[in-house]
Amino acid sequence: MRNLKSPLNYTGGKHKLLKQIAPLFPARIDTFVDLFAGGCNVAVNVDAKRIIANDINTDIIELYKFLKRSASGDIIAQIEEIIDSYKLSNTTKYGYDKYKTNSSKGVGAYNKKAYEKLRSDYNKKPTPLMFYATLVFAFNNQIRFNSKGEFNTPVNKRDFNKNMKKNLELFIDRLNTLNISFSSRDFKEIVVSKDSFVYIDPPYLATLAAYNENGGWNEEKEQELLDYMDTLDAKGVKFALSNVFENKGNKNNLLLEWSKKYKVHNLDYTYHNCNYQAKNKEADSTKEILVTNY
Repeated sequence: MRNLKSPLNYTGGKHKLLKQIAPLFPARIDTFVDLFAGGCNVAVNVDAKRIIANDINTDIIELYKFLKRSASGDIIAQIEEIIDSYKLSNTTKYGYDKYKTNSSKGVGAYNKKAYEKLRSDYNKKPTPLMFYATLVFAFNNQIRFNSKGEFNTPVNKRDFNKNMKKNLELFIDRLNTLNISFSSRDFKEIVVSKDSFVYIDPPYLATLAAYNENGGWNEEKEQELLDYMDTLDAKGVKFALSNVFENKGNKNNLLLEWSKKYKVHNLDYTYHNCNYQAKNKEADSTKEILVTNY
C-alpha cells in the first residue's frame, strides 16, 4: 500500500492511519469498495484489481471524476488562471512582501473579498474546477456546506502553495494509473459482489464533527449501517469499519454492542480535545478502532 496524501483536507481523513490500517486488510483484494470515500486517502493507496469510491457528497465525486480524466499540468494551470482572474494571492510566485504581509500573518486579510466573490460564484454555478479553487482559499482547506447546500467556509490564511500543488499533481497522476470508478449514492444502495472487500469510514456518531451538522448522521442512520454490515457478513463479504466507541464522554452504545460479534482492533492514534485548558487530555480524548469480520 502506498502513502499518497489526498489534496482534500477532509474531516476524519485516514492518511495518518494508513500504515496501521493497511496491514489489517486482506492480503489480496479483487474489488475494493470505499463506501464513504471522503478525501479518498484509502482508496487511492490500496492495492486492488478494481476500486469503487463512493460518497454521498456529489461535489467531491464530481471533482474526482474530473481529475481522473485530466492531466495534472492542465489542472494546475487552470487553477492558476482562476487565481489570477480573481486577483487572489500567489505567494509561491511573488512571496509575501507583494501582499504587505508575512508567513505568520498569512494572506487571509488580502484575499477575503476576492475569496468571498469566488465562493459566491461557485455557489451560483458549481463546477469541479471552481470547487477545488474555492477549497484552496477556504479556511484550513475544509469542506463545509450550510443547510441550503451552499459552501460557507471562511477565508484561509494560506494560498496555492508548493505542497498543495505537489499533493494535487501526485493525486491526479495516481488516479490516472488506477482502475477506479466513482459513485455518489446512499450506502444502502451499494450492492457488492462476494469477491469485494468493503472499507467503511462513516461519520462518527460519538463525535460532533462538521458532517454531523444539520442532522446529517444520527442513530437511525447508524443502525442502518450496522444492519448493512451484518448483511455483508451473511453474504460472505469481508469488511473493515473505522470508528470510535467514545468521544468526550459520549458513548456509541449501538456500536459497542454490535461490535461484540466481530473483531475489534485498537489503533495507536488518539484525537485529543482541542481545549488546551483541559487538565487531563488523555481522559478527554478519542481513540480510533477498526472492526473487521475476518
